[in-house]
Amino acid sequence: MGKQYIVVGGSSGIGYELTKQLSEEGHNVTVLSRSKGELDSLSNVSHIAYDVTSDEDPAIDLDTIDGFAYCPGTINLKPFHGLKPKDFQEDFDVNVKGAVKTLQAVVKTMKKSEGSSIVFFSTVAVSQGMPFHASVAASKGALEGITRSLAAELSPKVRVNCIAPSVTDTPLASRILSSDEKKKTSGERHALNRVGTAEEVARMAKFLLSDDSGWMTGQVIGLDGGMSAVRPL
Repeated sequence: MGKQYIVVGGSSGIGYELTKQLSEEGHNVTVLSRSKGELDSLSNVSHIAYDVTSDEDPAIDLDTIDGFAYCPGTINLKPFHGLKPKDFQEDFDVNVKGAVKTLQAVVKTMKKSEGSSIVFFSTVAVSQGMPFHASVAASKGALEGITRSLAAELSPKVRVNCIAPSVTDTPLASRILSSDEKKKTSGERHALNRVGTAEEVARMAKFLLSDDSGWMTGQVIGLDGGMSAVRPL
């Protein structure tokens, strides 16, 4: 029998690929996003129109929820002197406040399921000092802290883990990967000599949502082509 998952930001990029993979395995997926994108082409997928930066709480009415993935993110790369307080606030609203608000709407239901799982997304820039990443690293760092705190608070019924990718070829990263030359240059910064794909990151998220990762919680997993651990010669 298929499980019931919620994917916030599931109509684009990593979120869409995760929704697609879960759908193909016969699970039911409720997607919260501003637009539907190509969701109509997938089976067992329902859509709730929702903007995570709005003041409204999401209208989610499900009897059971086995997993929750929060996929929205920002790539706001500016020198520190050019960042305004509103830049930090906007990144925080998407990366942290949106995650908190949507999860609070469903966490009581998740506690009713056996072995439910939460997956967040951070960035390799939290653990690795990178220029121009002050704002996004600050908000994603907060999300890593929430991951560990909730893993303790919600155990043993709910597991909480986080994926920290390096640059991934998605619509969100299209500005910095807008040409083959930029993709090549970015890829060369990684030991594996390429950027990641949405499908690869989605597979890791699917694993963390599944029972296969049933003894894993409170972890921030670097899925980054070696960026956080290896320096190519």
